[in-house]
Amino acid sequence: MNTYPIAGGGTHHDQIGSRYWTAGHMTCPSCKDAIIFLEASTGSKSQVLPFMAYPSTTGRPPAPIEVPSHIAEDYEEASSTITASPKASAALSRRCLQTILREHGFTQYNLAEAIQAVIDSGKLPTGVAENIDAIRNIGNFAAHPMKDTSTGQILPVEPEEAEWNLDVLEELFDFFYVQPEKARQRRAALDAKLAAAGKPPMK
Repeated sequence: MNTYPIAGGGTHHDQIGSRYWTAGHMTCPSCKDAIIFLEASTGSKSQVLPFMAYPSTTGRPPAPIEVPSHIAEDYEEASSTITASPKASAALSRRCLQTILREHGFTQYNLAEAIQAVIDSGKLPTGVAENIDAIRNIGNFAAHPMKDTSTGQILPVEPEEAEWNLDVLEELFDFFYVQPEKARQRRAALDAKLAAAGKPPMK
């Protein structure tokens, strides 16, 4: 293994099998802990995008506090696995979506039917309704091997597709959990003000 010093840290290169691995490291200027990045390549072609191996981070904010913990847990696991396995991330996003829909009355056994039901209900904002079916389609690539009809190759889940799933889930979190809770708090504050003025609460 060779070592090449760089400002504030260093890089290490090694070959494992057919891949060349590069590890870059530096010290966090704030907490003084180590920061380690990894990248793999075969010859000159990059195979794994650079990612932060330590400390573990998703690069995305956690689920809002209004989201139930069992759903937030699936979302955050989907976020944390996106670099190592977009397929696993997409599968977790699919499960997260199915739980959200089921707990809001769309109890169809098949996720595709539940998605269609929530779209047909007209409850979702247009932009969210247009995006929600992406999780079903991308989730199918994660759950079932699907081939390109022209090449016969198995079609993978791309990192940007798995990222899109998480974006759609964030939109659903805002619609189903964050905005209703904000509205509840505003109503409660106004009802308290009305009560102080001797008026009846909002209907």
